[in-house]
Amino acid sequence: MNLMDARIQQADPEMYDLLCREMKRQREGVELIASENFVPRSVLEAQGSIFTNKYAEGYPHKKYYGGCEVVEAAEELACQRACELFGAEHANVQPHSGTQANMGVFFTVLQPGDSMLAMSLDQGGHLSHGHPLNFTGKWYDIIAYGLQKDTETIDYDQVEALAKERRPKLIVAGASAYPRFIDFERFEAIAKEVGAYLMVDMAHIAGLVAGKVHPNPVPHADFVTTTTHKTLRGARGALILCREKYAKDLDRAVFPGMQGGPLLHAMAGKSVSFRLAMTEDFRKYAASVVANAKALGEALKERGYRLITGGTDNHMLLVDCKSSRAVTGKEAEKLLDRANITVNKNMIPFDTEKPLVTSGFRLGTGAVTSRGMTEADMSWIAEAIDMVLSSPAEDARIEEARQKILALSAEYPLYPEFTEPWPC
Repeated sequence: MNLMDARIQQADPEMYDLLCREMKRQREGVELIASENFVPRSVLEAQGSIFTNKYAEGYPHKKYYGGCEVVEAAEELACQRACELFGAEHANVQPHSGTQANMGVFFTVLQPGDSMLAMSLDQGGHLSHGHPLNFTGKWYDIIAYGLQKDTETIDYDQVEALAKERRPKLIVAGASAYPRFIDFERFEAIAKEVGAYLMVDMAHIAGLVAGKVHPNPVPHADFVTTTTHKTLRGARGALILCREKYAKDLDRAVFPGMQGGPLLHAMAGKSVSFRLAMTEDFRKYAASVVANAKALGEALKERGYRLITGGTDNHMLLVDCKSSRAVTGKEAEKLLDRANITVNKNMIPFDTEKPLVTSGFRLGTGAVTSRGMTEADMSWIAEAIDMVLSSPAEDARIEEARQKILALSAEYPLYPEFTEPWPC
């Protein structure tokens, strides 16, 4: 059996070649980008299913097209599963991406010019939390909070002080690059004190929340958004959870407010992943993700690398490579790619480098854990990383690290039921 069906090869040889090359790249490398994962085959099949053919603007029992009785049932099933998985009152599974999920919430409770308190991008926040080039930075009055310089953790006193001083309409908790637990109860108390809505963006940690290894923000927030890939290991897309009293306004903000027809094939993939995330196997997976992140962090620290906050509570590590090995994040990303180790450059708190250069890089253990790698393998990965970054000018050393990664990847085959050889 081959994942790339012969019909693709006949219809589009160039795309077939690219698909095969990407499968080869994923199989032969170590994927450490914190926002990526490998979905189960059942999710792949659901997302490539017959639902691709159907259009279904609107919501169940209020669709604008005929022939929607089956996809309506599928959407309702996905919503029911999402609510059960996270303990929510209402779910909307239509958003195409995390940014669009956030947009759905903003459209529900904000008007242009309203104020929003959110984590600064250069301290770990996300583009859709108020970056000047993002729609949020253009449409809303953004108030940024950050981290304590000594601990590199969220400065909750600053959050509270800014909230009392500026009285934002919405407070956003959640981050794109933050390796520690977030105190959702503290955020809830601050929001209540100033009369603000609270939205939590749990895109990175949703799978850990589902797996019961991370605190659940749903009981504390008016709205919770998340992507459905990353640690949740589902189809690429997004999800919004909210309290029932906001349900009608939220759904109206998503459709027709910001998008038309939902991607029903993606919705099917989301639903399958929600069901899988309810299992004991997934809870074990989530626990292993955290254990692997801690093990990888300790292995890097043993080799002299400085980690932001000194470690992690979740799936993510931020490495200060500039102070550790005198290479920038941009340089580290390119060097490690030569050894089949995929990471992304990332700003660290109080970074002196430009955003496209950075002083650090970000790691995540969701994908390697999906392949079955264990805490013992994290030391092997750390050793390969150090071989590259400690000898950036030594091609032979980098090739030696690549061979280590090839050997490790071969022990944990990705989609082994799909056969080779590759046409490329």
